[in-house]
Amino acid sequence: MANRRQRLDCSGLVLLCIFLGTLREFGAEQIRYSVHEETDKGSFVGNIAKDLGLEPQELAERGVRIVSRGKTQLFALNPRGGSLITAGRIDREELCEAVSSCFLNIEILVEDTLKIYGVEVEIVDVNDNAPSFLEEEVEIKVGEHATPGSRFPLPHARDPDVGRNSLQSYHLSYNSYFSLEVRGGIDGAKNPELVLEGGLDREKEAAHLLLLTALDGGDPIRKGAVPIRVVVLDVNDHIPKFTQSVYQVSVPENLRSGTRVLVVNATDPDEGTNGEVMYSFRNMESKASEIFQLDSQTGDVLVRGSLDFEKYRFYEMEIQGQDGGGLLTTTKILITVVDVNDNAPEITITSSINSMLENSPPGTVIALLNVHDQDSGENAHVSCFIPSHLPFKLEKTYGNYYKLITNKALDREQVQTYNITLTATDHGNPPLSTEIDISLNVADDNDNPPAFIHSSYSAYIQENNPRGASIFSVTALDPDSKENARVTYSLMEDTIQGEPLSSYLSINSDTGVLYALRSFDYEQFDNLQLRVTAHDSGDPPLSSNVSLSLFVLDQNDNIPEILYPALPTDGSTGVELAPRSAEPGYLVTKVVAVDRDSGQNAWLSYRLLKASEPGLFVVGLHTGEVRTARALLDRDALKQSLVIAVQDHGQPPLSATVTLTIAVANSIPDVLEGLASLESPANHDDSGLTLYLVVAVAAVSCIFLAFVILLLALRLQRWHSSRMRQAAGGGLVGMPTSHFVGVDGVRAFLQTYSHEVSLTADSGKSHLIFPQPNYADTLISQESCEKSEPLLIAEDSITILGKCDPTSNQDPVSKGTFSSSEHRKTDTAKTHKLSVPYTSVQHFCRKTQSH
Repeated sequence: MANRRQRLDCSGLVLLCIFLGTLREFGAEQIRYSVHEETDKGSFVGNIAKDLGLEPQELAERGVRIVSRGKTQLFALNPRGGSLITAGRIDREELCEAVSSCFLNIEILVEDTLKIYGVEVEIVDVNDNAPSFLEEEVEIKVGEHATPGSRFPLPHARDPDVGRNSLQSYHLSYNSYFSLEVRGGIDGAKNPELVLEGGLDREKEAAHLLLLTALDGGDPIRKGAVPIRVVVLDVNDHIPKFTQSVYQVSVPENLRSGTRVLVVNATDPDEGTNGEVMYSFRNMESKASEIFQLDSQTGDVLVRGSLDFEKYRFYEMEIQGQDGGGLLTTTKILITVVDVNDNAPEITITSSINSMLENSPPGTVIALLNVHDQDSGENAHVSCFIPSHLPFKLEKTYGNYYKLITNKALDREQVQTYNITLTATDHGNPPLSTEIDISLNVADDNDNPPAFIHSSYSAYIQENNPRGASIFSVTALDPDSKENARVTYSLMEDTIQGEPLSSYLSINSDTGVLYALRSFDYEQFDNLQLRVTAHDSGDPPLSSNVSLSLFVLDQNDNIPEILYPALPTDGSTGVELAPRSAEPGYLVTKVVAVDRDSGQNAWLSYRLLKASEPGLFVVGLHTGEVRTARALLDRDALKQSLVIAVQDHGQPPLSATVTLTIAVANSIPDVLEGLASLESPANHDDSGLTLYLVVAVAAVSCIFLAFVILLLALRLQRWHSSRMRQAAGGGLVGMPTSHFVGVDGVRAFLQTYSHEVSLTADSGKSHLIFPQPNYADTLISQESCEKSEPLLIAEDSITILGKCDPTSNQDPVSKGTFSSSEHRKTDTAKTHKLSVPYTSVQHFCRKTQSH
């Protein structure tokens, strides 16, 4: 794509050139101007309108414009003044760098006549550039033996200006050793050279700093400079010289190996290897060579053997210094050995122990030691001591013998190990001393009971926790060691609500972690107070106790319990009375509920879930009060049913519901009268349906009764066979013990079957209940024979109650006796029950009817 665009541009340029050439054939004229470089934008170049023979206003009318062939427009036309002006910055060095005369050609097009006028603009140079050197610094190396007149080329400067504005001359800073000479080149360039005028001496001046300056001929004159550093190279023309002809020193005899005795130093003003001096011993005796050594580079004389005043008191040696050029010189050193206290006291431990039981009595001997110094006189007089802050002391016994004893009883819990430093110092000048360390371990005695970190603990656990859950951890520390510090934990015996504490909690004897053995119930108890005992394993063992308060945190695990209205025992709902004259806000009744939980879990709120007449009653959110929301109307039904929910604020919330029946009447007789008016005589179809239902229930009951009798007969036969086998075998065989009960040595097989049926005349309210047979393994008491009241219904029903005569010897199952209970008539409905129990126990209770 780029190549294609380039080809299009080139073809356009060719067409433009052909066009301009064609125009030139019609006639063109040449106009000349000149302008200085670096002029401001908009500077006057020439009166183009006058040179074209036009008025200034005709430039725009006749379409006079500049035909540019470059990318940068350097000139522009001023249509108001009719002049040619600069359109930007003009840099002659950028446009015509290698040309002394710089001309720019532009074409002026007059569109109405299609004439082209050539304009040639000369760019006049100004002195806008200073001479400059490419190098930032020039270094020239000259040997100090160089002869005067030697020449060294210097870098030449560059100036892009032309004529007088270009480079004209060089100048060298003043010095007494060098001069400057400029030679002309073939191309007219000026080449500067450095000329040596006199002899050089590196030892006097190792380097010369010069400054070469280049100047042009402009006005003002511009210049540039470059620093020149002339380095004088050395020649080995000097012999090394020692600072002293004889070196003398006195040294003590106890200098350690590697100690520096003295330093010899020779200087050489030459440079490089010519000025580097190497040192060595010359004509050295063997005894001295074993004691001393010389550093060949630094001139250090070191002790490498042991000096002994009693053997050698004086050493004389010769040292030579030689530079890299082979020139050398010599000097002498005299070393005198001085006698000093060079023997430190020696400490010998004759007897010692490394362990001692704490609480040992003061004065117990730890170590017996001997102190000796090989020196004589005051240098052999030795004093021995230990640090004063330790519970020990030294006692001198015989000669140079000392014994180390305890100064007081030791406590291992404070310090387990003592590092006793014994120091022996002689009276020499300076005194010498020797130190040895005696390590003493303090053995443990069980003198500390375990100690709990806190004086008491508090722990928290959510109720309904899983069995075996970790509750809390107690820690007791014993500063003793080993068995004396091994702590075991236990719970002190206690009872909680008559039960031992061990049935609720247990503790890990090794870790002190407390575990729950059962699930706690906040409603049963909310906190436990217990004590934890920590025993160590010492002899005798020591112990300590700590109290722990365990708080059981409540969870929302109890649903609200409705206290009022209480559900009747016969299964019916309570009835509240609301007079028809009640105003809005009339208090009809109040739902009272409690929650066994605590805190937020026990906060209750009430709301109406369902109402037979929406909008008639409202329930207080927090009070549970049931009030009328509006005035009661005659069209409102006599019987209103409300379902109210009670919900706590636990997470998740739990709730319970209660159904209220509200009679809308001014008095009880009105209620009864309204209910009687609601009754309608049973039609023929309803009575027929009731008859069919009764016949169906009776048939099902008979079938079930026959099945039960058959089953009992089989059971009795099996039981009779078992009794026969037991009589023959001396006991009961093949029957699980759980199927028998024994009273006064008599065993009886016990099973109970029960069946209950409830019917109503209304097909929409009939209930058929066929529970599974119930097998019991214990004798039924008088209370257990009684059944709860059947469901109260609004239509006639029949109750058939099976009877058992305790005076009769006949099996009620085989007898199949039934009796019909009397009818109880209420003001609202007729209720009947049908109950058929069966049992195989020999003694039965007569079931009472609680209508």
